[in-house]
Amino acid sequence: MKKQVPDFLQRSFLKKLIIESPNDDLAKKAIHFDLLILKRIMLLFVILLFIAPAINAQDTGYYTRDKTSITIRTRQAPPPLPDYVQPVCPGDGYLWTPGYWSWATDDYYWVPGVWVMPPAINLLWTPGYWAFIDGFYGWYPGYWGSQVGYYGGINYGFGYFGTGFYGGRWDRGHFMYNTAVCRVGKNIRNTYVAKVNINVGNRNKVSFNGAGGVNYRPNKDELRGIQNHNPASKDQRVHEQNMRNEKGQFHNANPRPAIHSMSAPGGQRFDERGREMQMGGRQGGGDRRGRG
Repeated sequence: MKKQVPDFLQRSFLKKLIIESPNDDLAKKAIHFDLLILKRIMLLFVILLFIAPAINAQDTGYYTRDKTSITIRTRQAPPPLPDYVQPVCPGDGYLWTPGYWSWATDDYYWVPGVWVMPPAINLLWTPGYWAFIDGFYGWYPGYWGSQVGYYGGINYGFGYFGTGFYGGRWDRGHFMYNTAVCRVGKNIRNTYVAKVNINVGNRNKVSFNGAGGVNYRPNKDELRGIQNHNPASKDQRVHEQNMRNEKGQFHNANPRPAIHSMSAPGGQRFDERGREMQMGGRQGGGDRRGRG
């Protein structure tokens, strides 16, 4: 198709020129001159064909969806994600939701990772994420859906390594736990082992997407996951609000949060090493943040 259009133009021009010009020398010179112009036009056309897609493909290297989905805006960048040990799953059916930084007026506070019951079977949790856009940091809240969507490429650990989820799967109404990346007790038998090879480049603590942070765009599955989802449950919202009332969770006052993880909303509290913060001994072990 690229060759047909120029050839057609050349034939039409030559035919018209030969018919209308009685002088052969003049016709030859005109033909040579106009062929040269046509060749240059063709070359320019081919160059534009290659340049246009490249121009369209250029972007900032990160992805942000509808800005109306942003619930929090601040000029201050979120702190790096802390390392911590995941507590043992408290019971069959609980799903892990990783910890994250939330914002309150003038400072970030850490919302501990916690095991929660999903609103319904066959639902999976997509973590929220911070994104740098238009000169500020915006928070896209997490949600429940039939598949895990896009969460900014943030490596939250414990199955959430930046894309997808490797901590388990639903099977005929029961959740199967991948013990290669998450911790469950001996009372839970619906388990399997599937080791995950983590991209070394993504073994970081960066907590936001965009310029200066993680540069990652969603794949087709993640784009589908963004659609048709349910917001965080009441227990999750209360969990976040409770942490806002804990002074030890604020970054400016305590760069290392006092509470890193919890067994369930309102349940046992654990420090970064997985030690229980209440009377009754310690509980720990395992790889921090499960980053492989």
